[in-house]
Amino acid sequence: MKTEFGKRIARHVEDVWAQRTVKKFIADPRASQERLLRNLLYRAADTEWGRRYSFADVMDADDIIEAYQSAVPLRDYEAYRDDVKRVRAGAADVFWPGNFYHFAVSSGTVSEGRIIPVSIEMLHFERRLSLTMARTYIRNSGRADMLRGKMLFVPGRVEEDPQNKANKIGEVSGLVSLISPRIGRHYYEAVPRAILALPDWGSKLDAIVEATLQMDIRAIAMVPSWAVVLFSRLISRYNSVHGKSVTSLREIWPNLTAFFSGGVALSSYRDLIEQQAGPGGVDFVEAYGASEGFFSFQDRLYETDMLLHLENGVFYEFVSAGDTSAAPRRYSIADVETDVRYQLYVTTCSGLWSYAVGDVIQFTSVDPHRIIVSGRSTEKMDIYGEAVHGDEARKALEHACCETNASIRDFHIAPITLTKNRMPGHQWLIEFEVAPLDLDRFALELDRHLQTINRHYVIRREAEAFTAPEIIAVADGTFYEWLKRDRKIVSAQTKVPRMSDERRIANEVLSISRNNT
Repeated sequence: MKTEFGKRIARHVEDVWAQRTVKKFIADPRASQERLLRNLLYRAADTEWGRRYSFADVMDADDIIEAYQSAVPLRDYEAYRDDVKRVRAGAADVFWPGNFYHFAVSSGTVSEGRIIPVSIEMLHFERRLSLTMARTYIRNSGRADMLRGKMLFVPGRVEEDPQNKANKIGEVSGLVSLISPRIGRHYYEAVPRAILALPDWGSKLDAIVEATLQMDIRAIAMVPSWAVVLFSRLISRYNSVHGKSVTSLREIWPNLTAFFSGGVALSSYRDLIEQQAGPGGVDFVEAYGASEGFFSFQDRLYETDMLLHLENGVFYEFVSAGDTSAAPRRYSIADVETDVRYQLYVTTCSGLWSYAVGDVIQFTSVDPHRIIVSGRSTEKMDIYGEAVHGDEARKALEHACCETNASIRDFHIAPITLTKNRMPGHQWLIEFEVAPLDLDRFALELDRHLQTINRHYVIRREAEAFTAPEIIAVADGTFYEWLKRDRKIVSAQTKVPRMSDERRIANEVLSISRNNT
């Protein structure tokens, strides 16, 4: 058993290692990525996928990146689905050596969604990136006093895999928390694991409020969509207990310093969190991660772009977002340019090989490599962490139509913006062929179905971090009129965008509908 002194030495060594790792990949990004790719291929050479794509031969090539891209095709989740089912059932050495016991729900439900295997190596990489981000913030800000109080860390939900009790399955932040050192939990974490393990988000947030009401909270690390709900409940409860009328977090936690954000784009919540924080505010530090891995972190105060971590168990490939050819050019870290929109593909120490993450990123700098996330390459609504895919939206509409004897011609989904007095949500603009007799029931059925098929959506609805869908029936001919105004040529192949992360289309459609009624 390590002594306290030994643990401190170990933490210091890890900190020095993390700093050196960042300096190393900044100095020679291509070499770092080539070395990482070679190691991944070596580790997986004797797996089923390693033999299928001749990883042993690829490793011997002079240009390992070119050889890899020639041997291994780009792929999406459907290429993995059957093998993931086998791995969840206990199959070993399929696309990564050994067995998997941790799985992240990328979208959908535990039973039918996109389930991403997460190796123990990846969990350790992700934990180290979180520590690197915190230590980088302390060095940049000089706020070492952050460590003199408690950190409110709220990971996602994790549960026993219903298909295999040996596995844990859930949000990746929750999986990472399973391997966090006990000493860190004892000295820094504000909330005991018994509270964090509560399955119902509403009950969990209330319990966190009670546990932290009198604490010296100095930093917060959580998904911002939960934060705005938690902070509202905290302020309300504090006023109820103390008979006061405080309006901000800083009146309750005066030493609050930093908000570490991940899982959902911070930009959708930042203004409201700043209002909730109150005078003095907090420093925001954002990370970009997904079920497939943690990719980048904000390494400079007051800048919104993030440093792409090139030694975190992930080999990156990039495809121009405008390239729709059957064999698009695949760029490596050495070839990318600034201000170009790229689809992101990753090869990881969890056995993902040239896998489509589904995000579009842009480089703001290539020395070092810093990025922003500029959108999705797939049909998906995920501004607030709801992760509703296009196929799920269509299934929910089909269910609502079936239950209310309705039918639709066209539809478009837009965000309902988060405000101080209203949680975010989705606005569904629908042109009905046959309208339901009761539009409220249609909305209820749609909402219920989404909650049965999408884990991320139902968790946010349970925690009151997301409002029920707002259904607006638009006038006949509205979408066709919009297409004529928006597109130079309207043909049978011209489609209304089903989803949008901003409201331009929705506002234009609503304007046309009002003029047509």
